[in-house]
Amino acid sequence: MKTIDDLAQDGLSGKRVFVRADLNVPLDGTTITDDGRIRAVQPTIAKLAQLGAKVIVASHLGRPKGAPDPAFSLRPAAERLGELIGREVAFATDTVGESARAVVAGLGEGEVAVLENLRFNPGETSKDDAERGAFADQLAALADVYVGDGFGAVHRKHASVYDLPARLPHAAGDLIAAEVTVLKKLTEDVKRPYVVVLGGAKVSDKLAVIDELLGKADRLLIGGGMAYTFLKAKGYEVGISLLQEDQIPKVTEYMERAAANGVELVLPVDILASADFPDLKTKAPADYVTVDADQIPSDKEGLDIGPKTRELFASKIADAETVFWNGPVGVAEHPDYAGGTTAIARALLNCDGFTVVGGGDSAAAVRSLGFDENAFGHISTGGGASLEYLEGKTLPGLAALED
Repeated sequence: MKTIDDLAQDGLSGKRVFVRADLNVPLDGTTITDDGRIRAVQPTIAKLAQLGAKVIVASHLGRPKGAPDPAFSLRPAAERLGELIGREVAFATDTVGESARAVVAGLGEGEVAVLENLRFNPGETSKDDAERGAFADQLAALADVYVGDGFGAVHRKHASVYDLPARLPHAAGDLIAAEVTVLKKLTEDVKRPYVVVLGGAKVSDKLAVIDELLGKADRLLIGGGMAYTFLKAKGYEVGISLLQEDQIPKVTEYMERAAANGVELVLPVDILASADFPDLKTKAPADYVTVDADQIPSDKEGLDIGPKTRELFASKIADAETVFWNGPVGVAEHPDYAGGTTAIARALLNCDGFTVVGGGDSAAAVRSLGFDENAFGHISTGGGASLEYLEGKTLPGLAALED
């Protein structure tokens, strides 16, 4: 893949550079609750501006249904980007319409604009190649050069990710280049012991990556809602915990394969369980009990790993040379159930090996719990993209950037 530095050799001053970023930040109304993805792409945008480019930033936000929806406007992200780069950022109220054309036409060298949400247009996510291509043609008319830097979207075959690079000279932004470098450390010439920590709600979301890791990782630590399907497969009572019964045969197979392959698959040994899911708005104190993993009451659900499991998981991480962590191991949005996720983060900080926080909810949890992002080896901006890379899949957005 070419880089921005390769493009700069031919000169970028005065050129319209379309940056496919990932500004898909969580919002509470119009307030950004975690600006990590904006901060991650800000250096690329600032670099292009310093090179004299007319920078056109585009992104999706949320899942609007192919039509404008004020709840998913990128205006708050554009305003935050302006604060981070220390200059005014113009905002187009559409993506390829009159406002976008006018805003782009008005850009001077080193100036930046953000287009409205790409997904307000049905062509962005269409499965029809012609419809998607027609939208990519409209986007291409706005620019001279394409820079892909939205790592969180490279696993999507969308117009701005997959089709647009074919229509313009293109290169990978610094963020994508960094992400790919890190992922290669997790898949090629991995330093061992290699420990993977997987959390999150559904085991079905992680089946493919578990399947791949059973041939690569030395230890696989399972927490979060997905752990209860594993515990049920062992014959344990899991009460009203999150459970995917249809996945029990597959999970059983994976546990057998782990044993056969010499992969240490580590499950929780104790659980924080409650009859009530916590109120995540008021954060009112929760009523829970701590029980062994095989003693979850029938009327309660597991909401976090317990203190013995936190110590166990930390001990399995301590001597690792490489650690990949994806997914909180409890309901980390509530203070009473954030202890397990906090313990995983601390274990990574105490580990001398190369540590990667695999994007999405785990990256947001690290920031919300007050940890210094720079203390980790790498915090990814793309949870789904990272997992699909580790699964060995070809990611459309990365393939499109290759020459």
